Amino acid sequence: MSGEDGQRRLRVNPTLCTGFGYCAEIVPELISLDDWGYPIVDQTPIDSDGLNQHAKRAVAACPRLALLFEEMAKAAR
Repeated sequence: MSGEDGQRRLRVNPTLCTGFGYCAEIVPELISLDDWGYPIVDQTPIDSDGLNQHAKRAVAACPRLALLFEEMAKAAR
């Protein structure tokens, strides 16, 4: 997915987001909308290729470029 060093998850920039809601339509498994139409993003790492493809589409479809991938460092043990 993102390499051996870590995993990715979705993150929304609340300053840029204006609540179009396209992201929640494309990947409802990871994003829901609050009462005002703004995204609530699941913070768990994206662990399947299918969800990763939908997440990429959601990032690309965001008209305000408010949705992005965040690299997560591998947890130290």
